[in-house]
Formats: sequence, C-alpha cells, structure tokens
Amino acid sequence: MRRAFVVTSTVLLVVFALQFVFAAVGAFTRPAGEDAYALHSITGMAVIPALTLLTTLCAVLAKAPGRLVVLTVLPLGLTVLQALLAGLADAFTDASGGSTTLGLIVGGVHAVNGIIAVHVVVAVVRGAGRWAQPAAADAPARSAEPV
Repeated sequence: MRRAFVVTSTVLLVVFALQFVFAAVGAFTRPAGEDAYALHSITGMAVIPALTLLTTLCAVLAKAPGRLVVLTVLPLGLTVLQALLAGLADAFTDASGGSTTLGLIVGGVHAVNGIIAVHVVVAVVRGAGRWAQPAAADAPARSAEPV
C-alpha cells in the first residue's frame, strides 16, 4: 500500500502541474469564450479533489504517520479555497464586467494559493517516498541475520 501512496501522490503532483498549463490555455485562448477555462475548472473541481481523497485513503491504508496524512488531505482544503477565490475574483467586477483592482488582487491570491498547493503536494510526494523506503535501522539488522 505504501507503493500506491507514492504513485497516487505523484499522479496528484502531475495533475497539479497540468492545472497551470490548463490555466494558461484559458488565458491565451482567443477569442476567449466561456469554456476557455473548461479544462482548468473540471480538473480543479473534480479531478484534484477525487485524487486527493484517493491519495489520502492510500496514506491511511499505508499507516503513514498522522502528520503525513494531514499533509495529504491539505490540498483538498486549498482546492476549496481556490474555488472560493476564483468566485470572489469574478464577483469583484465593475458594472460593465471589467476587472477591478480588488478583483485582480483576489485573482493574484488565487495564483499564490495554487503555488502553495503545489508545494504541499511536493512535500506529500517526498514524505510518501520516504515512508515507502525500508527503515534505515532495519537494513543493518537484516544484513546481520544469519543466512
């Protein structure tokens, strides 16, 4: 189960990285339509939460330390915050639908929160990798055992 934890956390990291690509696709799509951010939205609202829950389940079943399990579930909270920030940024538009300073600031916080989420997932991948390795203390004991 430790191997599954490593695999799911790595897949989660790849999907988070793809989120930045999908955001760029939306930002550079011309003409910009309502569905320019469709990949970004679907991935953020469905794929990432599902993968985070699956990764957390693998961490629990692998009997990972409590701090690592909490770290594993943290991207779910950050993803919920992402959705709230995106909605709030959209809400802060002027009467013509144009951007406002406050909306742009909230949009910037949305981007920073995404960067934080990626760093958390990197820490999860590293923690899962360390957890999947046999304990260093076990190695000498194994080699000292009679054959």
